[in-house]
Amino acid sequence: MKKYLFKRLIMSVITLWAIITITFFLMHSIPGNPFRKEGKMPEVVYENLLKKYGLDKPKPQQYVIYLKNLLKGDFGDSMKSRTETVNDMIRRGFPISAYLGAEALIIAIIFGPALGALAALYQNKVPDYISMIIAIIGISVPSFIMGTVLIQFVAKNVSWLPIGGWGEFKHTLLPALALSLMPLAYMARLMRSSMLEVLGQDYIKTAKSKGISKAAVIIKHAVRNAILPIISVLGTLISNLLVGSFVIEKIFGIPGLGKFFVQSINNRDYTLIMGTTIFYAIILITLLLIVDIAYMFIDPRIKLTKEGR
Repeated sequence: MKKYLFKRLIMSVITLWAIITITFFLMHSIPGNPFRKEGKMPEVVYENLLKKYGLDKPKPQQYVIYLKNLLKGDFGDSMKSRTETVNDMIRRGFPISAYLGAEALIIAIIFGPALGALAALYQNKVPDYISMIIAIIGISVPSFIMGTVLIQFVAKNVSWLPIGGWGEFKHTLLPALALSLMPLAYMARLMRSSMLEVLGQDYIKTAKSKGISKAAVIIKHAVRNAILPIISVLGTLISNLLVGSFVIEKIFGIPGLGKFFVQSINNRDYTLIMGTTIFYAIILITLLLIVDIAYMFIDPRIKLTKEGR
């Protein structure tokens, strides 16, 4: 167990280092820099800006300096903002994005597996067809289109649901719903296929033959085992919710971290691009590690090999 955890931690660190390295050199390989976009600028001012942000140094040296600062938890100064560092922007924007993502995840976790289980229990019947239509729509329609549709047909007809902004719970309902549809649909389809497979297993038939009620068989045996594949993909789904909120935040005018990420791309703000990318990479890698570890405890049938102990 300890050896397995150690290996996973080492692999996580290597993965994070690879993301940092690839992002850094790809970003700096794009022609131009953040300051040439500002139009005509005195050469002296331009050179001073390059020196201030270390862009006058060779790329390998810039890379080493950035890694040293990163080990201290310093993402650097934004090249466009005069009042906030990248750390300040992340501290201000991420709680909002996380709140929105958490609300969307709760919606997806509550309704996704329920729809999938319902579809499996009533296979090839009306509930199955309705559930799968919802799942197909959720998977096929991008969240930003769904957000626009909700604004057009819901917010304009329901006065207490605002079109955009942030501050009260009602501001979160439409963006969270738009953001939750894709993971909800994915969970529903995954739960349906897993549930159908579990319902055909011998131990389910044995439980029924013992006279256990249908509800108990479904809840204690079928759902409990069918939901395991969903748990295994939760880490990826959560990270997708956070990243997917970028466009949703833009549509609904939400001041989350997505706003800074979009701005960093448009402004060629190197430090902000690196900071937001690395921050999300850390979240994704951490979530995947947690899910891998939790999966072993949730399903006692999973055992590590001798090499992995």
